[in-house]
Amino acid sequence: MVTEVAGQDVKTPVTRPVGSGASVRRFRPELQGLRALAVLLVVVYHVWLDRVSGGVDVFIMISGFLLTGQLTRAVAKGRVEFRPLWGRMIKRLFPAALTVLVAVMAVSLVVLPEPRWFQTIREVVAAALYFENWQLAADSVDYFAQNNGKSPVQHFWSLSIQGQLFLAWPLLLVLVGVLAKRFGGGLRTWVAATLGVVGTASLTYSIYLTTVNQPLAYFHSFTRVWEFVLGGLLALFVDSVALPRVVRIVLGWLGVAALVSCGLLLQVGTVFPGYIALWPTLAAAMVLLAGATESRAGADRFLSSRALSYVGDISYSLYLWHWPVLIFYLAYRDMPRVGIKGGALIIGVSFVLAALTHRFVEVPARSSRHGESGGWGAYRFGVVLLVPVLVLAGTWQFVTAKRAEFAFAVDDPDHPGAAAHYPGFRYRGAEDVHPLPPPAAIPDDWGSSEGMDCAADPGHGGSICTTRTTGTPAKRVVAIGDSHMQQFLPALRPIAEKRNWALTVFLKGACPFSTDVYVPEPQDCTDWNDQARAKIIDMRPDAVFTQATRDARVGLTEETPTGYVSVWQALADAQIPVVAVRDTPRHAFDPPSCAQAHGPDAPECSSPRLEMFSPTPPWTEVAGIPAGVSFVDFTDYLCAPTTCPPIIGNVWVYRDFNHPTATYMRTLSPIVEEQLIAALKW
Repeated sequence: MVTEVAGQDVKTPVTRPVGSGASVRRFRPELQGLRALAVLLVVVYHVWLDRVSGGVDVFIMISGFLLTGQLTRAVAKGRVEFRPLWGRMIKRLFPAALTVLVAVMAVSLVVLPEPRWFQTIREVVAAALYFENWQLAADSVDYFAQNNGKSPVQHFWSLSIQGQLFLAWPLLLVLVGVLAKRFGGGLRTWVAATLGVVGTASLTYSIYLTTVNQPLAYFHSFTRVWEFVLGGLLALFVDSVALPRVVRIVLGWLGVAALVSCGLLLQVGTVFPGYIALWPTLAAAMVLLAGATESRAGADRFLSSRALSYVGDISYSLYLWHWPVLIFYLAYRDMPRVGIKGGALIIGVSFVLAALTHRFVEVPARSSRHGESGGWGAYRFGVVLLVPVLVLAGTWQFVTAKRAEFAFAVDDPDHPGAAAHYPGFRYRGAEDVHPLPPPAAIPDDWGSSEGMDCAADPGHGGSICTTRTTGTPAKRVVAIGDSHMQQFLPALRPIAEKRNWALTVFLKGACPFSTDVYVPEPQDCTDWNDQARAKIIDMRPDAVFTQATRDARVGLTEETPTGYVSVWQALADAQIPVVAVRDTPRHAFDPPSCAQAHGPDAPECSSPRLEMFSPTPPWTEVAGIPAGVSFVDFTDYLCAPTTCPPIIGNVWVYRDFNHPTATYMRTLSPIVEEQLIAALKW
């Protein structure tokens, strides 16, 4: 949302394009109002509508408009000085942003549950170093990070993209200036042609990536470059466009109306950027093309009002503050969204913090002489601001890592875990035992393939891993499925080690072993399963362990899809025994976070078992189950008779809303072994 270009803000006079034959300078007060309107849309849509407005795309376009105009004029005069240019950017952007990051860390310690600390630390560092968009992009393609809660600095993704462009754009335009001087043809022509090529490539890639992987496209830097380019092209030609006043009046209001309605009419968060992002960016372009109409009926009169001008002044700080205030409010109140009064409180607090930050941080930092001594003064000033943030984040990381350390053994009497539900169990441990793993360690307590011999499948994104055995393995067992099969690794690997089995796991996130196509990328999943099935049949293992049901949620939605039965039949035809396991619960909330906030015994932190699992398993109602398929059900060890609680036997059961912790699954291992051996009659 950075529209305060290095050394220039929206109040700076805009010059007619280079080569236009004119040098008249005039202000564009509607830019400040447009920026205010965009930030208000962002705030209102985030807080009350839980939607994305398209306002961020407008900020990116405005940044391209301002920076391209500034740099083109500087290149034409041969006076582009990189060091002071980027130095001014540091003085404008760092103070407010880093102030917010320090405040976020302080409040997070008090408000956020420990399972969210590592994620928050990671994103604070990414935000401070302007690669938050890439951090979120990596998380968007990391199956297990996709369930992360919204962090209080997630909104820094747009600042990161613009910061990256602020570094690259001067280099690009200086290079274009060198080429124009070397080969002739006019600077504006060269700049326009270059922006046209870059913008077309970016928009094409944005459309493609949005189609195949929208979450990644949303945070990818290159999918947003075309928005920056659009602003740059507008800066080159806006004053060459002469429109009648009536047309400009209509155009201005059309732009305002289109911008305001974008987030209401489009599911921006799920279809952007792609070509749909042309809606808000072209809406903003209409407003800039309309310009100053000098009419009481013009949109520019509204956008130039004193109120909107002030909101434009504080818009950077308002953007920085509104999101963490919202996230902390939701976390403190343990609410999924806010109402009218709560939203009004959030917006009011955000405005107060923004006004204070603008008055006492932004303005003094810009007007002070700190960082102006010597050629590298601004950079030293930036380092002085940045280092405390990184040191605080590092200290928090170190302390949290220490809190996350723990040792565990399956025979630990204080932490029996699943064994606590074994018939005839008697607890012999100490009283007042802290559950394991420690809360800070819960998000990373997951079934790992570390120590196995693994081979990635680059074509489909899956992996094939095999345990190491001593000599000839006693049995060859295959486990195949998605994350709900991977979660059984901590239970299966001790069995394989104990019995000298060669355990091979075929894993692909969001892709259960099935012929059904209900997953996000059905063809990719189908291809992976076809390939895996052929390999398994060729391997001729002694047994295959896979999923029997899916979607065990409140509402009795659990089912055994016919696609599961189809792959079982293919294995049965090859005379390969199958053991199918009932799915684990999928809660409507995050049990560890809920228990941290309200206590593990709070009713709202347990799901009702009888509303998630029918006493009769779904496979009993499915026809055509092959004779070689056996079923195992561990629901009694994941749930109590009436509820599915967050802690059993002093062990945290879940790492998120639908995956058990590795620690808990290790306590389940002896029970899995018993039932597997019984099912296979070994």
